[in-house]
Amino acid sequence: MTEHTSTTSIGAATLRSAIADRKATIAVVGMGYVGFPLAVAIRDAGFGVIGFDVDAAKVEALQSATPYLKHFDASMWTGLARSSDFSATCDAADLAQADIILLCVPTPLGQHNEPDLSYVLDSGRMLAPHLRAGQLVVLESTTYPGTTRDELAPVLAASGQSLGETLFVAYSPEREDPGNATHTTASIPKLVGGLCDTSTELAAAFYDTVVSEVHVVGSAEIAESAKLLENIYRAVNIALVNEMKLVLDAMDIDVWDVIEAAATKPFGFQKFTPGPGLGGHCIPIDPFYLSWKARAVGQPTRFIELAGEVNHAMPGHVVQRLMTALNDTGTALRGAHVVVIGVAYKPDVDDVRESPAAELLSQLIGHGAEVSYHDPHVPHLAGMRHHPNLDLPSSDLTPEALASADAVLIVTNHAVIDWTLIAANARLIVDTRNAMDGHDVQGMVVKA
Repeated sequence: MTEHTSTTSIGAATLRSAIADRKATIAVVGMGYVGFPLAVAIRDAGFGVIGFDVDAAKVEALQSATPYLKHFDASMWTGLARSSDFSATCDAADLAQADIILLCVPTPLGQHNEPDLSYVLDSGRMLAPHLRAGQLVVLESTTYPGTTRDELAPVLAASGQSLGETLFVAYSPEREDPGNATHTTASIPKLVGGLCDTSTELAAAFYDTVVSEVHVVGSAEIAESAKLLENIYRAVNIALVNEMKLVLDAMDIDVWDVIEAAATKPFGFQKFTPGPGLGGHCIPIDPFYLSWKARAVGQPTRFIELAGEVNHAMPGHVVQRLMTALNDTGTALRGAHVVVIGVAYKPDVDDVRESPAAELLSQLIGHGAEVSYHDPHVPHLAGMRHHPNLDLPSSDLTPEALASADAVLIVTNHAVIDWTLIAANARLIVDTRNAMDGHDVQGMVVKA
């Protein structure tokens, strides 16, 4: 696919005008945690939207306003379903109607922690037969530098279109934070980097109509790298406080008190908190994307890989703390009944992607414990990518269930959980989130 920067690109002027007049039709490929709120924001900005997903059940849910992502307000689902400017489909041929196509598909890790671009490349192959002159394709999925140019663009070339002349391609990383009511899709600044000047200009013009601020960068590679840096920064700092927790535990010092003390400094310090391990669609995965690409160019990433080792060891540390706490009460982990509180990867969402709770449950089962869990946001936990044998329903949280448990393990501190009930009835609480702080706990609390 040849790159051009001609100001007379075929279709560029027409697309530019359609964006300005809100007459462009936008297709969002992948209606999940990223694609759904993005489609809502684009519809709210006045564009016609096509929501595409290969999952026919999702398409039917979108058409009937049936929420499948519980943390989004019900009005978002009904507003989209009832809008004359929105249609949902699983027919790739419908994408030919779109002027702008946004790819919001997963970029997971493979079996050996290598980047898995199959969803991106399969989407490109699906698109290619339906591409026409004057369309813009934007990849939003998190990935390593060079993916848009070296991997996606050649696949799109099968359409016969010429980059910068008849087809425009850019990268603009998603910055969704599920459950965050303060920062919505429309209020979060957007990075935009294209594969040519015209692609960059068109992508920036489009996003400028949808979000509060657009920051244009010099290339797709810069935008791809910036997205990785954002999340690796968090992964490294979480590893730091997790390691501090291990060190301070050995000194009988409460790491949570230490963090609160350090956070009083008004400059040079940003507060991060420890936990039972990393979860979500970005932080546990993105460091591996950069490490893989770094090895391809002969550069080590020792610091980043060490942070990954610390974070991935945390579930094992939590299990050891739980085992020791049980031993102190004269109970072995094998045969013990452990109630896990919260299985989502973060508070107040139903998102279990890469959740450390799955690893903790698997390790506890492997040690012979009898496990159950309570999570109002996740009524059933099954089909986990790395834990395919997990198949558990959420159980009710009652005084009797808590009192009969040998241990209660707090993994996710949802606001809706009755912490007072836990404090009053649990005999042993292993708390990875400092959730019991400030509660009148009747039993024993071990921070892990």
